[in-house]
Amino acid sequence: MSRPTAISSESPTPRKRRTVLKAGATLLVSVFASAPARAAQILAVRVWPAADYTRVTLENDSNLKTNHFIVKDPERLVVDIEGIDLNPTLKQLVAKIQSNDPYIKGVRVGQNRPNVVRLVFDLKEEVNPQVFTLAPVGEYKHRLIFDLYPVNPVDPLAALIEKGEWPTQPALPEPETRPQPKAEPRNSAEAQARREAPEEKQGTTRMVTIALDPGHGGEDPGAIGRSGSREKDVVLAIAKRLKAKIEQQPNMRVMLTRDGDFFVPLHVRVQKARQVQADLFVSIHADAFVEPTARGSSVFVLSEKGASSTAARWLATKENAADLIGGVNIKHHDRQLASVLLDLSTTAQINDSLKLAKAVLGEIGGINRLHKGAVEQAGFAVLKAPDIPSILIETAFISNPEEEAKLTDDAYQDQMANAVLTGIRKYFARNPPLAKSRMM
Repeated sequence: MSRPTAISSESPTPRKRRTVLKAGATLLVSVFASAPARAAQILAVRVWPAADYTRVTLENDSNLKTNHFIVKDPERLVVDIEGIDLNPTLKQLVAKIQSNDPYIKGVRVGQNRPNVVRLVFDLKEEVNPQVFTLAPVGEYKHRLIFDLYPVNPVDPLAALIEKGEWPTQPALPEPETRPQPKAEPRNSAEAQARREAPEEKQGTTRMVTIALDPGHGGEDPGAIGRSGSREKDVVLAIAKRLKAKIEQQPNMRVMLTRDGDFFVPLHVRVQKARQVQADLFVSIHADAFVEPTARGSSVFVLSEKGASSTAARWLATKENAADLIGGVNIKHHDRQLASVLLDLSTTAQINDSLKLAKAVLGEIGGINRLHKGAVEQAGFAVLKAPDIPSILIETAFISNPEEEAKLTDDAYQDQMANAVLTGIRKYFARNPPLAKSRMM
């Protein structure tokens, strides 16, 4: 006769156990279903006003959904952001709008309805808004971007004409101002040096335009030194010094791709240079490396056949990532322009760029140690104007504490500007600019 199975009084039967587990699971589902979803958090707000456009950035911890529309009379942009509650950080946006902002008069922020915050931008003129999101990259988390472009954008060439910096006819030097031939020096060594020096071509007198391109800007700070110096600030300061010096030269004018702290996509920098029919394109940067001992200045040109060194390839990859960090609206990115620039980059342009780069590198070597003794080449996106000699200057390593101090020093910035100007002058002395088919 079989013995009865002993059942512990401490544990339920299998059927009872299933019933208890099912009830517990139902309770947990009920609790989580009734709990409200956690609202996304706005972590930072930033505003970048500029003549080109104004950018407003909301950095947050998740991707946000938005709806926006324009209201007329007066002009307003209304943006509804879903899945967030009004917090102190978002309220700071009101105080960040500056009175000199070209496009935004002010902004109002409020909780429109549960989990929906409404922003109302009071505008100074009609705009074409671009509202888009950016995935986390670098030090940034998710970003919601509002780019407010004017309906009638400023044309770089029209701006030069308006400022009187683009003559309708080639300017000719006055006869009395032309330098008189100097007597040949008696010292044979001095005479030889003068014969080998580049001769100024006085017959070439048309206006030349130089596009200066301070790297990075706005959301993209570029490299940051140990003391906190930002590449975007240093190179803008150098570019402004260089602009002032170039404009003191006869028949030379300058267009800056950015004249303030705002982001300019790489292809737009090239586009601006082509719009003003620039004769040269000079992009100014400050290098960085993982090792603080790296130092020296460099000059780069475009390469059609791969980088001249591993370091040049690494640097080009880093600089080409500026659009990801700065934040390009992919839906409106001019892919057609980018492909045309890539396809039309010519051997002639690269050869002329090498001549300019060698002249500038020789002058920079007189004020700072060179990282490499020769011009380097790599696939920099910003150097792909097919019809403009283009160079990229790494003025020094901002990641090197000694060179970071130089880059923030007024005297060094002035020396760098002088060196680049001298290199440009030597290039034009040896390669006089051709007459343009049209003057605009």
